[in-house]
Order: sequence, then C-alpha cells, then structure tokens
Amino acid sequence: MSDKTISYTPIILILLPLVLLSAIFFIPNSNSYLQLNFFSNSCQPPALPPQHLPESKPEFKLLIGIITVPEKTERRHIIRMAYALQKPIPYAQIDIRFVFCKLKTEEQKVFIAMEILRYRDIIILNCTENMNEGKTYTYFSSVPKMFQGEEQPYDYVMKADDDAYFRLDKLYDALRDKPRVDTYWGKGYPPLDQDNPPYLVGMGYALSWDLVQWIAESDFARNNTHGIEDINLAMWLNVAGKGKNRFNMREKMYDFHGVEAKDFPNYTIAVHVLKNDFTWMVTLKNFNVTGGLEPSPFYHL
Repeated sequence: MSDKTISYTPIILILLPLVLLSAIFFIPNSNSYLQLNFFSNSCQPPALPPQHLPESKPEFKLLIGIITVPEKTERRHIIRMAYALQKPIPYAQIDIRFVFCKLKTEEQKVFIAMEILRYRDIIILNCTENMNEGKTYTYFSSVPKMFQGEEQPYDYVMKADDDAYFRLDKLYDALRDKPRVDTYWGKGYPPLDQDNPPYLVGMGYALSWDLVQWIAESDFARNNTHGIEDINLAMWLNVAGKGKNRFNMREKMYDFHGVEAKDFPNYTIAVHVLKNDFTWMVTLKNFNVTGGLEPSPFYHL
C-alpha cells in the first residue's frame, strides 16, 4: 500500500491571507498607535496649531483673557482662527482664553462644554455676567488662585476686549523688554498725560504678575469694583501707588477708522472696535492673515 502525497499548496494559499491579517491586528509594533490614530481621527477637524512649541523653558509668558459672553459663539470662532493662524514666536508662551461669568441656560452648558473639550481655551468665573460691575476684578483676582501652588505661571496677565485684534509678534516686541515687576502697559486715554497716563483704556492692557497678585489680595480693589472697569483698575493702582512702570502704546493701538491699507500701518499692535464681520474681514485682510492659502482643486475663492 503506497503512501499518498498530500499537496499543501491549496491550504497555504487559503491560510496565508488570514495569517497576514492576524499579524497586522495582533502583533505589537511601534506604529500601532499611528495606525489607530489615523483611522479614529480621519473625520475629525485638525487640532489648532499650538501657539508655542518650545525646546526649552519660554523666556516670555503672557496670558490674554478676552472678556466676552457665552452667546458670541461665531465671534469666538473667528477670533480663534485669527490667532491660530499667526506664526509661533520662538521662546514665547502666549495663552489666549475666553472669559465668561456663570452660564445661564442648559444650551450654553452643553455647547460651551463642547468648546472646552475641543479647544481648552475658556475660563468661567464665579460671577453674574456684567460689564462694569466687577467682572474685570473677578478675572484678575481669580487668576492667581487658578495657578495656586505653581511656580509663577506668567510674566504678564492681559485683559482684552472681544472686539480687539492683537498682532502677537508686535505685542511680544512691545512687552518683552519691559520690567516684569510693577508694570502697567497699554494705551493711554488720548486727552490725558501721554507720558505717564493716569489710566489705560480697556481695549487691552497688561499687568505684571505681582500686580495681579496684589489685586487678588487687596481689600481696596475688592470694595471698589462698580463703575467703568478700566478707570476702576487705574484707580486701584493710583491710590496704592502701584503700576509705576507705565507704558503707553499711543498710535500703535487704535480704533478701526478706515478700510484702506494706509489705515493699518505695519507698526500696529492692536485694532479695536471690530463690532461686526465686515470690520473683522477688513482688518484680517489688510494684515494678510490668509496669505498662506495655496491654490487647490478643492476650493475656488
């Protein structure tokens, strides 16, 4: 009785694809995270580019709190894009946050929670939404508590309006060589003393970290919060003899006043009174914010 020769070729041809599939899904390899990440995020919008990816500890740290309200969802979207498209500044950490008081509706709680999960750029203060009844005080006095126990997180803390656009490189250039103690920086009210302004207008001003800590501890500031916020803040500093290092940016920070290129000089740090989509469009266009857009068959602009 002769032995029959068994042909393994058909079996191998059948099993080989199954073995290869098993290898792909079950054999650990250094690229498995990349494969999973690619498929799981293929339908998600790309994350915003970080403002700072330092190789070493940043030499300049600034927190910008944009005082706004929950209802302005579309405006936040424009502002986020406008800042995300600005070029990173080497060795500078500039963090931009939208600042609200407590949310009022269930819709806000859900939609704002989604924004927080996606962008991580919102601060919600323990206050009732207001303009001149202490919101700015609550913002400045709350910041040190948010970072309690940490090494000094910022050199400066800034308050900005939601109708102001800052060119971060120009802002950095204007602040980086200033004292980081007892400093009050911004734009002085034009009719008053321009060399030593008694107060800086609310479109955007920065305080050194020590002044922010002082506000958080000051009984005088806490007891005098009602009234025009930028005048109030200056009053706290003036009465206490603080903010002696004052810097007035004068013509480099201005209200929107025209649509031509000459109305947006290269030295501009900030443009204010951007109250609608048109003024934002004109400002962003003149500063060539979309200049990096390349031709593509996927869009026709």
